[in-house]
Amino acid sequence: MAQAGFDKHQLAGLDDRERGFSRPVEFEQAGEGYRAVLRYEAVRIATEVHPSQDHALTVLIQTLQAQGYRQLKTQLSFRNGVYLGSQELWVEYPDPLQADSAQSSFFEKIKSWFRPGPVNGS
Repeated sequence: MAQAGFDKHQLAGLDDRERGFSRPVEFEQAGEGYRAVLRYEAVRIATEVHPSQDHALTVLIQTLQAQGYRQLKTQLSFRNGVYLGSQELWVEYPDPLQADSAQSSFFEKIKSWFRPGPVNGS
């Protein structure tokens, strides 16, 4: 559960099944560090302990991308426990390169189905 004085981000993107989602990311203090926590459907994803909330968020994004999540972006909604609404800009996280090439080759394959091919061997 998020504690007073911590940041909270809204995380949006596509999950591993290409469904759009938007969920809050909360932080828990663990000793001298912080853990980022995302609850999505029946899953709870939490990072290891990191020295800052920002570092824990970055690791959470990388973890999600490794699991197939794409087009991820975050918006800070609470800073040190103070509600910011939607004042802050969204921060976008580029998808890993191997996902881009796999996705583009998938679309290239589909596009090839609709390209006119040679007629009667010509």
